[in-house]
Amino acid sequence: MVPQSVTRYLQEHHTPFGVRPHPRAVTAPEVAAAVHQPGDRVAKSVIFEADERRWIAVLPSTEILDRDRLAAELHANVVRIIDEPDFARQFPDCEVGAEPPFGGLYGLPVIADAALAQQPHVTFRGGSHQDCIELAWDDFERLEHPLVANIGLRADTGDLRRRMGRS
Repeated sequence: MVPQSVTRYLQEHHTPFGVRPHPRAVTAPEVAAAVHQPGDRVAKSVIFEADERRWIAVLPSTEILDRDRLAAELHANVVRIIDEPDFARQFPDCEVGAEPPFGGLYGLPVIADAALAQQPHVTFRGGSHQDCIELAWDDFERLEHPLVANIGLRADTGDLRRRMGRS
């Protein structure tokens, strides 16, 4: 079930949204399959620190976070992905691993991968492993004012192999 704080946040900000219940899904690819959406339209949230400031990164489920691009974009010396147990208290109403990308609700700035900005609608986790929220990208952008940049690497292409020194 989507936490009341999330639906209230969206309603108070006059943001149209849909709730998409689905069978329990934990990983981002499982979520995409469960909601019958292409992986590039299903977004995942990654909690990280850039020079000790916490952020939410939002990127397609088909990508992984590129810490070098992220550091360059944020002019940060150190970028560190936060482990779930270390940020769970910041999202007290959500299941661990199902954090929605609503930084305005949780007091965190948001950076989103530019690939998402090309999508008319985006599906996000809704705070549980059984529900997603679907929004128009324009509504998400109006709500969160994310920094939009190329911060992801496609996990299913040569980008990742090249990055790891393999061809």
